[in-house]
Amino acid sequence: MLDIQSILLFLFLLLLPTLRANQIPSFDGIHGGVPSVASGVEGPRELFKEAFVNVTPTPGSLRYVQNTGVCETTPGVFSASGYADIAVNQSMWFWFFAARNNATSAPLTLWTNGGPGSSSMLGLFQEHGPCRISLDGSSLNYNPYSWNNISNMLYIDQPIGTGFSHGLMNVTGTKEAAEQVWQMLQIFFNDTIFSQYKSNDFALWTESYGGHYGPGFAAYFLDANEKIANGTLTGTPINLKTLGIGNGITDPLTQYAEYTTYAATNSYIQFASPSLISSVNASFYSSDGGCQQLIQACYSTSDNPASSAGEIQSVCAQAQGVCNVVILDGLIGPGNRDVYDVRQTNPDPYPPPLNNLLDNQTLIGLIGAESEWEETSNGVYTNFARTGDWMLNSAPDLARVINSGVRTLIYDGDADYILNYDGVEAMVQALLPSISISPSSFQFQNWTVSSHPAGLVRQSPSGNFTYVRVFGAGHEVPAYNYTNLQVGEAAFEFFNLTMGGRELVASPSPSPSSGGGKNSALRVGGRGWGSVVGLFAVVFLGVVSGGLIL
Repeated sequence: MLDIQSILLFLFLLLLPTLRANQIPSFDGIHGGVPSVASGVEGPRELFKEAFVNVTPTPGSLRYVQNTGVCETTPGVFSASGYADIAVNQSMWFWFFAARNNATSAPLTLWTNGGPGSSSMLGLFQEHGPCRISLDGSSLNYNPYSWNNISNMLYIDQPIGTGFSHGLMNVTGTKEAAEQVWQMLQIFFNDTIFSQYKSNDFALWTESYGGHYGPGFAAYFLDANEKIANGTLTGTPINLKTLGIGNGITDPLTQYAEYTTYAATNSYIQFASPSLISSVNASFYSSDGGCQQLIQACYSTSDNPASSAGEIQSVCAQAQGVCNVVILDGLIGPGNRDVYDVRQTNPDPYPPPLNNLLDNQTLIGLIGAESEWEETSNGVYTNFARTGDWMLNSAPDLARVINSGVRTLIYDGDADYILNYDGVEAMVQALLPSISISPSSFQFQNWTVSSHPAGLVRQSPSGNFTYVRVFGAGHEVPAYNYTNLQVGEAAFEFFNLTMGGRELVASPSPSPSSGGGKNSALRVGGRGWGSVVGLFAVVFLGVVSGGLIL
């Protein structure tokens, strides 16, 4: 039986407006735009996000509620949601789900969305958590392809100010965010309940701005481990074994050159005219303040030890502002296609928005949240944008992580424009010399899941580095399906194999067919839950196996 609280929650959900999901922030209508002083936005600066309840944080400790029955309804599977108090005025939101199988020995996966400033509740509810948001946004459905089938999952809203996290927002870039996340993990591993996971294999998975977060955080963890080992830092080593990055921005100089390629040759739709593509391409390579020139200046300035922080911020923020107006939005804007899925017009309502759930005070009380939920924090984004962190090169950190032996998977949905596969594949190709992989040994192979075509794979001979282009997927890859595959099935397959130290393709196969090429016929890709067979869907609100699915 549902209690009165749950019934009231359901009725309230029906009355809430529907808002569009948006992982990469827009400023003045520009995706990844940079606020200017003229716009009235100053930064970077220290902002503060208030809690709406009286709380007494205890720095260095966790505060959480356990086994609420929200989202995870599998009997006997532990869950907890709450805060890690990093400081008296900084509390980071987390939501933990134990593995459905062998939780004690299963790896621990940290998931963070991108933005910067985007909540990881997007990954939890729209992509690969124990439940997924329904198409109408009014309820949650059991997810048979949840990543916690095989791994303990820790979702965090970082940096402070993101999602449900609250307090002082003073992080202005990836390096500072890495330190804050490391502090959170130290608190997590010191907790009496969660200390059991400190020696388990640890994985970091992320997407979008995670192309910066993934390499930057992983490199920071490795550095901290070395310092702990030599006695210059006190803390718990992070047993980092795996890194996964989806549709990420890692090497802007290489990736921005490929926006015109994707616009002209993707297999779904030519959303930009040949004349526009030619014009944007010329702008990119212009020697008079072109995008390529500006990003090169950002790289050289940030690499110069003599450069001041102010110089780096000025040059790199300029590159971000110009390139995202002229290149990123300049190509797709006139065609009115959705930047996260070019098959759809703008705005695309899929994946379904979370506001119906996470703006609700009853739900917030159930899970122990203390502040208003923000899908993307304008304050966090502004602090990053004003420093130009977007345009910094994270490829050196990525190479260092791979060379250290961390098993790494890069994946990209082929219907995503904003961080498209042409750019990501160019980044991967440019990375090969620094990770000692010969291009001849890193060729595309067909990838199948459950005997169905699912994408194209390139993997190193050692199996330690893999790239996969996922057919029929937009920006949030696990939210999609392709042909006969169910929603999230392909994503769970690459997650499961990578976490288990196995290759996606067991042995070399013939060269990929034209069906996987960029000039192939339109693919029949999917989204939503209409094609999910055997899904334990909950209509409205219900109780499954003794747990509440909201």
